Amino acid sequence: MTQPVKVRRVTDQEGQKLQRIVRRGTTSTVRYRRAMILLASAGGNTVPVIARLVQADEDTVRDVIHRFNEIALACLDPQWAGGRPRLLSPDDEDFVAQTAARP
Repeated sequence: MTQPVKVRRVTDQEGQKLQRIVRRGTTSTVRYRRAMILLASAGGNTVPVIARLVQADEDTVRDVIHRFNEIALACLDPQWAGGRPRLLSPDDEDFVAQTAARP
């Protein structure tokens, strides 16, 4: 049987920052939910319990915990990548804008 996923020991500064994020609740929802996941794991809760608490998938909870163990509080900020590549070049955009501006 595999070991349950848990956060490493949280330092005092990290704990204070996580609590500040959760208490204020004014940051982005992604940061708030990730902070909740980390605090719940540090409190000894299991992955299924945390997933129900934050209404997330268990794999998402595991990913956040693993990222925290690797890169600490930098895991709170989402690293979403650009998406679909651009189809129009800047020259094409200029041409479209000029064409649209003509009477």
